[in-house]
Amino acid sequence: MQNFKEIQKLLNNSSIYYLISVDMDSRYSYLNERYHKAFDGIHGNLVGQHYAVTIHPDDLKICIEAAEKCFKNPAGIYPAVLRKHDGKGGYIITEWEYKGMFNADGSPAGIFCLGHDITELNETKLTLSDLVYQQSHVIRKPIANLVGLTELLENMEIDPSVKEVIARISESATELDQIIRNMAEK
Repeated sequence: MQNFKEIQKLLNNSSIYYLISVDMDSRYSYLNERYHKAFDGIHGNLVGQHYAVTIHPDDLKICIEAAEKCFKNPAGIYPAVLRKHDGKGGYIITEWEYKGMFNADGSPAGIFCLGHDITELNETKLTLSDLVYQQSHVIRKPIANLVGLTELLENMEIDPSVKEVIARISESATELDQIIRNMAEK
């Protein structure tokens, strides 16, 4: 428990991390300022309330499993990604690390958790995945068509000045295709 008190002092006013503790009755016993500001407005004063009030019902199993691990292996820290009510009918996505707390006699005293909001990170990942898909399928399709058409035109009997234009179009389309491939690989 002494370690938790030191962590409380360090992170009580964090602008990035949530810090909470839950007692052996699964009720909030401590909230840092960031967590308090994020969730008290939605649920009222959370201290004394069951932790499940803030969590998506499907994620309760994740909490229970992480908590069980904390008491089975007290030296470990256990991760969990949880959805929390946002007060607008939706959820924010949070990432946590759970750690068991024990009394001086070694008996379980509760759990403390350090977490942060990863909603924006997840949304950015989805946007990036969509962009990669579009680059690879939507944008490259017309480029491939241009390359194919210019190859057909290059093999036709055409005025040499027109062939030069076709060669430049082909070269530009091939370069653009390679640029997009390189971007998609990053």
